[in-house]
Amino acid sequence: MPEHVLVWFRQDLRIDDNPALAAAVKTGRPLIPVYIHAPDEETPWSPGGASKWWLHHALEALDQELQSHGNRLVLRSGATWQNLQDICTTHNVSDVFWNRRYEPAIIRRDTRIKQQLHDQGIGAQSFSASLLFEPHTIQNRSGKPFRVFTPFWKHLRTLPVESPVPLAANKLATSSILPEGETLQSFKLLPKIPWDKRFYQEWDPGLKAAGKALSEFAQQRVARYRDQRDLPAVNGTSRLSPYLHFGQLGPRQVWQTLLQTGPIDGPGEYTFLSEIGWREFAHHLIFHFPETPEQALNKSYSEFPWQADDVYLKAWQTGQTGYPIVDAGMRQLWQTGWMHNRVRMITASFLVKHLLQPWQQGARWFWDTLVDADLASNTMGWQWTAGCGADASPYFRIFSPMLQGAKFDSDGDYVRKWVPELKNMPAKYIHQPWEAPYGVLKQAGVKLGDNYPKPVIDHKAGRERALAALSENKHRMAQINDKD
Repeated sequence: MPEHVLVWFRQDLRIDDNPALAAAVKTGRPLIPVYIHAPDEETPWSPGGASKWWLHHALEALDQELQSHGNRLVLRSGATWQNLQDICTTHNVSDVFWNRRYEPAIIRRDTRIKQQLHDQGIGAQSFSASLLFEPHTIQNRSGKPFRVFTPFWKHLRTLPVESPVPLAANKLATSSILPEGETLQSFKLLPKIPWDKRFYQEWDPGLKAAGKALSEFAQQRVARYRDQRDLPAVNGTSRLSPYLHFGQLGPRQVWQTLLQTGPIDGPGEYTFLSEIGWREFAHHLIFHFPETPEQALNKSYSEFPWQADDVYLKAWQTGQTGYPIVDAGMRQLWQTGWMHNRVRMITASFLVKHLLQPWQQGARWFWDTLVDADLASNTMGWQWTAGCGADASPYFRIFSPMLQGAKFDSDGDYVRKWVPELKNMPAKYIHQPWEAPYGVLKQAGVKLGDNYPKPVIDHKAGRERALAALSENKHRMAQINDKD
C-alpha cells in the first residue's frame, strides 16, 4: 500500500485557504480527509445545541466540496487518538496535517497527540488557519500578553497580513480504499424536537453561502457598517461570525476581500476590521489566560457577591423580563441562534447588573444557543460586560434598557418583530410599556402581567442593588488586601 497523508479537519471546514490541506496536496501522496467527532474531549465546553446544528450542515457541505474535487470526508467518532492511530496503521499514513485551535483543553490534547504520532514515527504538522496572527507571537513591549485592546490593535496594524493559501489543485488525490467511516446522522447533531425550524429561514450553513455572505457584505454593506452596526432593526452587520467560527471562512480571506473591494481605511472598512481585531484579541486572551472561561481575569472579582436566582435566570433566558429590548434579543437568540451584537451587550448587562446573576450563567446560555458560539469571544464578551475581564467595561456602567432601546431602536421595529405582543404599541412607549396610559395599552391590546410581563425588577432598584454589590466587593477586597 502506498504512503498516505491524513488531513485532520476540525474548525477549518473549508477547501480554500486551508494550510493543512494545501501542505498535504504538496506531498503528492493520496489524501485521507478525516473529521473526528469527540465532544467528550472538549468538556466542559463541548458544542452546544445551536452549534451542533451548524456543524451538521457544515460537515455536509465540506463533504460535498471534497467530492467535487475527487475525494470525500471520512467521519469518525470517539477518542481522537484511537481513531487517528487506527487509520494511520491500516492505511500506511506517513504524515498527519491539521490546523491549530486555541481552546485550553484542545491545546493540551493536540500537544499530546503530536507527541504520540512522533513516537510512532509518523510526521505531525500543525498550521495557522483561524487567526491572522498566532497568539504566542504577539506580545507587548515588556514581552507580556496584551490586556488592553487599543495597543493590541495598534500593534497588529503594524504587522503584514499573509495572503490566503491557495489549494493549487483541482483534484485531490485519494486512496483507492478509504478508511471505513460513519454516517453524519450517527453523530446525532440535529435536535429531536424541531426547535431549529426557523434556523433554516435565517441561515445557509454551506461553503458557497459563506463566500456569498462575505462578498455581499463587502460590496453592499461594509461602507455603511460604522453607521448601521448598532441598529438591530437594520441589516447592518456582517453575520459572518458562524462561518468564521467553523472555519468556512478564514480571516485572511475576509481581509483580502475587503482590500479588493475598497479602501481599507474607509470608516466602515476600518471599523469592521477592528472587530476582526477584537476576535484576535479574544483568542490572545484565552491562549495566555486559559482559566478565564470559568474564572475572572481580574482576581478582585473572584468572590463578587452575585445573587443566583433561578426565577430571574429563567425570565431572562425565555425573554420574559418585561424589558422589551432585552426580551426581543433573547427571543431572537432562541429562535434564530443569533443575536445582534448591540443587543448582546444590553441583554448581558441586564443579567449581570440588574438581575445580579453570575456572568458564567450567561456565558453558558449563549454557548448553548448561539450558532456562532466561540469560547474565546464568548468568554471575553461576558467578562467585559461583568467588568472582570481585559479592557472591561466598568461594572458601575449600567445600561438603561429603556435608553438603549430608544437610542438604537427608536421606532421600535426590532422589538415589534421579536415581541409581537407589543406590535401595536406606539414608539413613545414601546421600550417602557409600563409608563403608557391605560388607554394606550388597551388600544394596543397589551395587558401588563397578562399577555406581556411586568418588569421582573424595577430599573432603579436593580441599578442600586448592582452598585451596592460593587461597593460590597470593593470593601471585601480592601479587607483582604489589608490582611496581606
